[in-house]
Amino acid sequence: MFTPQMLELFGVGILESLYMTLGATLLSYLLGLPLGLLLWVTDKDGIYPVRWLNVMLGFIVNLLRSVPFIILLIAIIPFTRSIVGTSIGSTATIVPLVVSATPFVARMVESSIKEVDAGVIEAAQAMGTPTLQIVTKVLVPEAKPSLITGAAIAVTTILGYSAMAGFAGGGGLGAIAINYGYYRYQTDVMLVTVTLLIIIVQVFQEIGMRITRKVDKRLN
Repeated sequence: MFTPQMLELFGVGILESLYMTLGATLLSYLLGLPLGLLLWVTDKDGIYPVRWLNVMLGFIVNLLRSVPFIILLIAIIPFTRSIVGTSIGSTATIVPLVVSATPFVARMVESSIKEVDAGVIEAAQAMGTPTLQIVTKVLVPEAKPSLITGAAIAVTTILGYSAMAGFAGGGGLGAIAINYGYYRYQTDVMLVTVTLLIIIVQVFQEIGMRITRKVDKRLN
């Protein structure tokens, strides 16, 4: 199994998995972070309640979160093809990953913001701080440890989704596990692939926890 060709295949698989995971995570946070903040701000207990907007956004987020990733991956193939010109490969897989992960990220961000002490928010409001500044200079900094922990969870979740994409023409370690470990009955390849995925997950989690401990004022 450990021929130069297989080692090269595993190397490419690791790089593709990292490319899909990190690329999708970045794009998901670019969309999910403001969406999560908007969900909290417009909530009935938020600092600028707008019921109709909150209900509409919440419905869309819950709708997308309720669709299993493997089904979503297939259902939006025309959309994926219109965005990147193809529906197979690691770049194409990023599109459904972002569509699936963005509502997940939004809810995690909303949950992190809800952990911020209400007294801090009330103090900022009492000083006449504009809503946008409360969000950017009070809420986000105060919720930073929780947001980073959530990001570590999101990365590992997206990595798992990227592995599933191997069933539908996605690249990375998931494709190796499916094409060699499953279709060709090469159990050793499957075991190595699973081991590599576990190692990557542990690395991401450890990095996330270390960063959280550094920025959490309660632990310093």
